Amino acid sequence: MLTVRVIPCLDVRDGSVVKGVRFQNLREAGDPAGLSKRYGQEGADEIVVLDVSATPEGRATALDTVRAVREELAIPLTVGGGVNSVKRARDLLEAGADKISVNTAAVSRPALVRELAMQFGTQCVVLAVDAAAAKGPTSGFEVVVRSGTERTGLDAMEWARAGVDAGAGEILLTSFDRDGTREGYDLDLIAGVREAVPVPIIASGGASTPEHMAEAVDAGADAVLAASIFHESEWTVHALKDRLATLGVEVRR
Repeated sequence: MLTVRVIPCLDVRDGSVVKGVRFQNLREAGDPAGLSKRYGQEGADEIVVLDVSATPEGRATALDTVRAVREELAIPLTVGGGVNSVKRARDLLEAGADKISVNTAAVSRPALVRELAMQFGTQCVVLAVDAAAAKGPTSGFEVVVRSGTERTGLDAMEWARAGVDAGAGEILLTSFDRDGTREGYDLDLIAGVREAVPVPIIASGGASTPEHMAEAVDAGADAVLAASIFHESEWTVHALKDRLATLGVEVRR
């Protein structure tokens, strides 16, 4: 059995880690390199760095931040935010990223996913799907982009399936409605995407307890991502893994 990965997420704006609710009212939470080092030492399986200001402000993720984080890590690093071309992806990989996450740019130009997969391999391409409760799509979940400010009309399950068909090797699945709320992951969203795609799913958005994470795994997640509970030192990665193990979740020790 593959172990469930525990992944701290660093939302970065202007070189600092930030945290908010539904991508709004962001407050500073620390230094990306310092936090990455700490989480790596605590037993994190991966780190995700997302530049939350990159797409709205029309700029690429700061390469110096990626380099600084990479210097502190011996575990996989996924980077996203403003990635809209093979060149930008290559720059991030050369700066130290292991995987590239694409979101808004892939919705705007779906061929980007295939281009990245052909250049770097499917294992390197993570399709970030931000989804909110929908009025139209039949699955009940609609893809949102530009840090949740823009609805697309795309059915989340259909988009995830199309992304995997184009070459995405993993789905980073965030519930926009749950992000920062501490109410737990959207289990219906996870289960729906699990049914739609065969690739690993990283559950994101709303976790505040190990119990929430165990529920996400039961719903079909292969990895669980969180931010606030780590940034605010409510849980260390090590302690959280211990608790997940008591809940029957297979984690890497």
